[in-house]
Amino acid sequence: MIVTLPVFAQSLITIKTNSNSYKEGDTVVISGNVSTIIVGTPITLQIFSQGNLVDVAQFNVAEDGSYSYTIIAEGPYWAKSGEYTVRASFGEDNVAETQFNFSPKSDVIATDIFEVDAGSYGTFDVNYSINGGTVKNMLIDKDIFALIVIIESENDGSITLEMPRDAFDAKKQDQTDDTFIIIIDGIEVPYQETVTNTNSRIITINFEEGDSDIEIIGTTIIPEFGTIAVMILAVGIITTIIVTKNRFQIPI
Repeated sequence: MIVTLPVFAQSLITIKTNSNSYKEGDTVVISGNVSTIIVGTPITLQIFSQGNLVDVAQFNVAEDGSYSYTIIAEGPYWAKSGEYTVRASFGEDNVAETQFNFSPKSDVIATDIFEVDAGSYGTFDVNYSINGGTVKNMLIDKDIFALIVIIESENDGSITLEMPRDAFDAKKQDQTDDTFIIIIDGIEVPYQETVTNTNSRIITINFEEGDSDIEIIGTTIIPEFGTIAVMILAVGIITTIIVTKNRFQIPI
């Protein structure tokens, strides 16, 4: 339902929230006062996002004229990021409004460094940022020359990884850069490479809600395990891809 929000004159009611910004799952506390109590008249509270009604409640004012309402910022109507408007109505023409910013989980970007265990080689760091999920683990699979990223995806999202070349890379036989093969839960998917330099390669991979295992397959992985020939890699990858659906409209 689309609602046009009018501008109101001075009224008997005030309104405020306990914060100017919330993330999905946060507790929103809305409170205020009325200067004159109208017996038998409740407060009607409405929350709007881009003119769409998100939540509505009705309750009585306390004896001292104060009121408070608490809501958890989650659910199907809390889907869009941006400015939300809270409107409190009390009797005839007594209306007050306030605004806050809201970010769903799919918009929240977490940035961190993951220390990958590389056996006797030691460890190497992978810088990453992710939205729509969390990184649970990163490990190497020396048999297929892959970095495995295990995620917990609450929503559709993406992960950006900065991979150090001295630990993991994809090279052709002439030592020029080759493309990585990306497999999510058995399905090959595309990726975007945004930065390439002598020290690292930065790639971004989109994933869907419920995805868990992301395999990034190259041709070299830390000196301990050496290099795999391109043709051997191609044959090995074909045997690992299990086609169960067409992801992101990319045929396999």
